[in-house]
Formats: sequence, structure tokens, C-alpha cells
Amino acid sequence: MKRIVTLLALLLIGLNSKAQIKKEILDFKFEGVPLNGVLTIPQDANSKGIVLIVHGSGRTNAVAQEWYSDVRETLVKAGYSTYMWDKMGCGKSGGTFNNNQSIQHSALEVIAAIHTLKKKQIPGSDKIGLWGISRAGWINPIVINQYRDIAFWITVSGVDAKENFKYLLQQNLQINGHLKDSVDIIVDEWLEGVRISHSGGSFKTYQDATPNLRKNQFWLRFTNGGITEEAYYAYQPTFMKEKLDKKTGLQVYVTDFEAVLSNINCPVLALFGENDMNVDWQKTKALYESTLASHTDLTITSFPNCNHNLFQCETGGFYEMQDHDLPYKRCDGFLDTMAYWLKEME
Repeated sequence: MKRIVTLLALLLIGLNSKAQIKKEILDFKFEGVPLNGVLTIPQDANSKGIVLIVHGSGRTNAVAQEWYSDVRETLVKAGYSTYMWDKMGCGKSGGTFNNNQSIQHSALEVIAAIHTLKKKQIPGSDKIGLWGISRAGWINPIVINQYRDIAFWITVSGVDAKENFKYLLQQNLQINGHLKDSVDIIVDEWLEGVRISHSGGSFKTYQDATPNLRKNQFWLRFTNGGITEEAYYAYQPTFMKEKLDKKTGLQVYVTDFEAVLSNINCPVLALFGENDMNVDWQKTKALYESTLASHTDLTITSFPNCNHNLFQCETGGFYEMQDHDLPYKRCDGFLDTMAYWLKEME
């Protein structure tokens, strides 16, 4: 069943009061490595459940920098504790950060956090929900399939079945003023570079095939100056083990992702920014509707003039916020939608 949340309904629940919350540092071990996490708890400690905050791509310093503080406060106002931690090698977590950590490995990390919460009998651990953004749109469905006691899933800027960088590159090149022919040339070179690397091709072959891509300013900025020979060969053995879609040439992060989504039975809230230039949100929306809507309590809400991270924007470009010094202002209704949806499930 698909539901649409109305603004009028959001206004009826009175979410403007300041939440009374407390925080506790709580580590857990994953494969013997301590990961530093933080619990955010309602002041009365009478939690309806615990929502795990699952990150997107890249390094984190989430605990020290209070990432998603407004999201976590909203969830606490709704009566839920939250639990968030830093990835390996980030913040005060041990181990070494791996930018190429597999989706399946990340899912096992989330399950390890759940086991810790339950073993320690943290209040609310009898009802575990998941909140995740971007890359977590692959991770959390795997968790739900492997750990069948998840109460609900809130997915923000979720992903479809395949690598989204082609879309990100196309959209941002257009935003930066490239004409269609130029965009097509650069994107085709990127795809050819992917094919060469995946098939075991040399760095020289990769370079020869990507002259326009390698000198493009967006690509250089995104890759911190371009891909070095050392980085190319360091990543290639791992990449060659991954699956590429035969039709599109894009990497498949989760095999049979449609089947994984179709196996989800818990309520799902899917939130999208309509100016998302990182992920093709309309393709993900259609995927959710085809896999989840027939058997799951599915609610989909999109927000105009909002980017991948659900902040108000002008273009949604990857570097727009920092380049134009835009305020990090949440999309109207984004936080209230989550609170109202949780209230409706009671």
C-alpha cells in the first residue's frame, strides 16, 4: 500500500517543542575492531524503539561532529532512541577505513550493532528501526533480509539497483555548462574506463581511452586531482571481482536487488529531494513502487527544490552548497514527515 503524507497532517502533531534528550557513548565490536557510537535517548529513557542511523558513502566523523543532529532530535521527539557510529578508521573508531567496503560487509556491521544493543538490553532494543541515506539504500535492505526482526525502514535519497555515478556525472556536467555532445563524450569515456579496469586492462590503456575525462574540471575535483597509477592498480583486483550489468556497463552493488526489496515486509518511508543530482530519485521511486508497494506499507514523499542530502538548493549540484555559501536549511516538511509517519504507526 502506498501512502502520501499531507502537510496539513504534519501540522497537527505539534513538533516545535524542544526535545529533552540525553546522550551516551556506546562502543561495539565488529570483527574484533571497536567502533565508537553514540546513543541519543529520550530524557525519560522510555524508548519506543531504537533507530539505527546508517551512513552513506565516504569517511565519517559523525559522533564528534554531531551528524544528523536534527534528524536524531526529531526521532527522539517521536519517542525513539537513536544509535549512530563512526566507520572503521574514522573518528574514535579503531581499524582502517576502507572506501571500497562492500555493501554486504557494511550490512554485517549494522547487524553487529543490533546484536550489541540487544545483548546489553538497551531500552527500546526490542524494536529496531533503520534510517539510512544514499548508499544505505543498498545496505539496509540486505540487513532486513538477513535480520528478520526489523520494525521499519526510513530511506532517504535511496538508490536503484546499479552504480549511480553515471547519472551524477551527467547531471553535474550539465549544471557546469557542458553541452550535450561534450557530456556524452566525457560520460562515454568514463564508461570505457570502467570496462577497461574491470577487464584487467593496463593503466596506460585506461589513460589512452579517457583524455577528455581526465582533464575535466569536475572529474579532477571529484577525484582529488585524478586517478593515479598506484590507486588504479590498488583498486583493480577488487573491482574485477564485482559484477557489471551487461546492458548498461554499470556496476551492480547488490545482486538481484529487486528480489531483495520484494522480500521486505516491514513499513517503509521513502524520502527524496526532487533536485537530487547524485542519484536518479525518480528511477528509485519507480523501483520501490514496483517491488514494495504491493505488499508493504510504503509511503513516498518528495520535496521540491531539495538536493541529495535533503537541504534546500538551487540546482542540486554536487558542490553547490560550499561553492555558493548556501545555508544548510532542511527541506520544508522533511523532519515533520518522519515524525508524523512514526506516530501513525503507533
